[in-house]
Amino acid sequence: MGPETLAFVIIAVIIVASAIATIAIGVSQRNKEGNPDYDRSTKNNFTRLTLYYLIATVLGFGGLALYLYYA
Repeated sequence: MGPETLAFVIIAVIIVASAIATIAIGVSQRNKEGNPDYDRSTKNNFTRLTLYYLIATVLGFGGLALYLYYA
């Protein structure tokens, strides 16, 4: 197995694990009950979540660029 294949396998495993975790959280009883504090601060939560995704995307592309540069 070459390094490219290994990278794709690792990425696929991360994607599948993330999807499973997201679905598990979405169907959990605790999530269905809701949280009034969370519901009141939706804008702050959305902004924070967007920032997390932005950081993760930048780090992901940076890691990919480093991998492609040094591979």
